[in-house]
Amino acid sequence: MTTPPPPAGGPSGAPAGGPRAVPPRPAHPPRQPRPHQHETYVPGDGLLAWLPFRPTIRMRLTLLYGGMFLMAGVVLLLVMYFFVQQSLQEVGQPHLRLTGPGISVLTPDGQVLTNQSALDQWLNDNKSIQAAAALNTLLRKLLTVLVCLAVIAFAAGYAMAGRVLRPLGRITRTARDVASSDLHRRIELDGPDDELKELADTFDDMLDRLDRSFDSQRRFVANASHELRTPLAINRTLLEVQLSDPAASPDLQQLGKTLLATNERSEQLVEGLLLLARSENELTDRRAVELSEVATRALEQTRGEADKREVELRSRLDPAVVAGNGVLLERLALNLLQNAVRYNTPGGWVELATATVPGGGELVVSNTGPVVPQYELEHIFEPFRRVKGADRTRSDKGVGLGLSIVRSVVRAHGGTVEATPRAGGGLTMRVRIPSP
Repeated sequence: MTTPPPPAGGPSGAPAGGPRAVPPRPAHPPRQPRPHQHETYVPGDGLLAWLPFRPTIRMRLTLLYGGMFLMAGVVLLLVMYFFVQQSLQEVGQPHLRLTGPGISVLTPDGQVLTNQSALDQWLNDNKSIQAAAALNTLLRKLLTVLVCLAVIAFAAGYAMAGRVLRPLGRITRTARDVASSDLHRRIELDGPDDELKELADTFDDMLDRLDRSFDSQRRFVANASHELRTPLAINRTLLEVQLSDPAASPDLQQLGKTLLATNERSEQLVEGLLLLARSENELTDRRAVELSEVATRALEQTRGEADKREVELRSRLDPAVVAGNGVLLERLALNLLQNAVRYNTPGGWVELATATVPGGGELVVSNTGPVVPQYELEHIFEPFRRVKGADRTRSDKGVGLGLSIVRSVVRAHGGTVEATPRAGGGLTMRVRIPSP
């Protein structure tokens, strides 16, 4: 949207002042962020994709330990069953003989055996029945013991996996703290010199380099703020003093006004670059902010420019509380409104709406204006970019950083911003900020 023309001597996006080729755009889509613990788990690919919960490493190790014990127990049970069965078959019954006629044997089940063959058959059948009963009893007891031991094994495996992965959890918590606020945190993992300690030491070294890099960036922003603002302020003062001289000629007055407008544009560019640099970092101090109040202040600041350009401002401001910085959120709403007003048509309109959505608040800016091609939407948040067909000669539409600052502020708040073209021309900018 608000950007200067592309560098001369090449197409838009080509580097200026050299023959270096632009790196090709990756063919694969960007990787989606992993869901956090408070979000709904979406199963992915892999062997455990069927699970309704997130298969953590601790859970996988637990299943591995318990599964290996269960398999070993099943094998041991089968081997014991086979050997006991073989032993029972080898155990012989005492051989009983009928020594004369008229002798009979009364069995426990009420049978009367009067010959040797019937007695031998009953002994063999009784041996088989007793062996089967003993094996069934043994199998039931072994299965009961196996189930109990499996439960104990899974519980012990879960506890063991937690103890093994405790350093990894410490690394993860420190990384999360560093990513959210404090770059001075370090893991400083104690213990044996194993792979986890090596990972923690490597992570600490990386944090040291990042900390030095961000400190250098902050010092650069502070120095640039002083070094760039001071001469521009001096130039503005000198020009205003010269313009206030009633003896100045009309040509000198016109030249002074032109230089003053150029100086003002340079000040806006410097302020935008500094704000863009400061808003790239995630916020460390978040407070509850009412989006409707932020939107009201932004509307008041934009109303004069909208009246000058004959653009109607509309608003539907419902209460919506979000977590963030009120000054940055006001700048976000102001940039969106100014962008919608400046890239509009006389007699058009701009609508600002706030509402509460699941998980946070939403700020929506819709406007009429020129038709924006769908393929240009991926570039409008880049610094110093302008859609094709936009007026490149006028300087009253900004310095090309408005939407870049919007994206940086949204990222610092952990939110999302989406631009969609409207039917008939214009855009709808939808910003969502998490709630406290």
